[in-house]
Amino acid sequence: MKNVEILGTGRAIPSKVVTNDDLAKIVDTSDEWISTRTGIRQRYFCDENETADSLAIEAAKKAIEASGLSKDDIGVCICATLSGDYATPSMACMVQSTLQLREDIATFDVNAACSGFLYGIEIARGMLCCSGEKYALVIGCEQLSKLLDMNDRSTCVLFGDGAGAAVIGVTDDATYASTLGARGGQEILANGPGPDPSNIQMDGKAVFKFATSIIPKCIDELQKKSGFAVSDVSKVVCHQANERIIDFVIRRMKADPEKFYKNMDRYGNTSAASVPIALDELVRNGSIKDGDLLMMVGFGGGLTWAGALIRYAGKK
Repeated sequence: MKNVEILGTGRAIPSKVVTNDDLAKIVDTSDEWISTRTGIRQRYFCDENETADSLAIEAAKKAIEASGLSKDDIGVCICATLSGDYATPSMACMVQSTLQLREDIATFDVNAACSGFLYGIEIARGMLCCSGEKYALVIGCEQLSKLLDMNDRSTCVLFGDGAGAAVIGVTDDATYASTLGARGGQEILANGPGPDPSNIQMDGKAVFKFATSIIPKCIDELQKKSGFAVSDVSKVVCHQANERIIDFVIRRMKADPEKFYKNMDRYGNTSAASVPIALDELVRNGSIKDGDLLMMVGFGGGLTWAGALIRYAGKK
């Protein structure tokens, strides 16, 4: 089976900045309480003119433009989300319609929560290799602000809205590896979308324990499958849930902190969008260059986990 590489990335961030001080006016919390426990200092919420669909469409358009491809080159469109505007049509279908992608392509959503973008990458890889298509669009997008209980300081301070996307293409390059898994449970629970959705609930201690054990496991599996070590990659991009989780993993693995990217201070936890948002930042600020290898690791509700070692090839 052939592998895939990343050709272009994009992201879309809502216009409304919500700082820790802003939240302190709503719920019993403070900037010091939030930042010391999570590393988060602000996040973005959609305003009345923005939706999950609009974010996904913007990020997808930027990723296609960055790839140097035409919209007609896209042979698969997958969107990872748990907070779409509708149960159906899917967010991916709304992207396909608005951007006028071809109608004869697989177009659907996947829900693996914070691991969803990487699940999407692996699903797209399989579909490309089996279909004869060459390029896929994979999006991670969330509007989690509509699922928050703003009276629950244990959750409302953690999450934000946003979207990230990548165009991937088939390659003969052997430097690709992936790992996927799940351990069914309700440590993170959310219902929605809908006019009266149940809010996000989370067992923070259980999630911390899960994340700090599963991230090293994912990285070890990627190293074994690919033959590449953390020292060989440009960056390790983990799901941006909590700064303390990533710092704990760095210490446990005795890894170089410079390899691990962190941006939760500016975006909070954007679930399926967090990895592709971070990926696009790294590409656009020059931290990832054409030909670089990177590791990506997701973990979250389900409970699910996913990892990928993949090359950033750059524009076609």
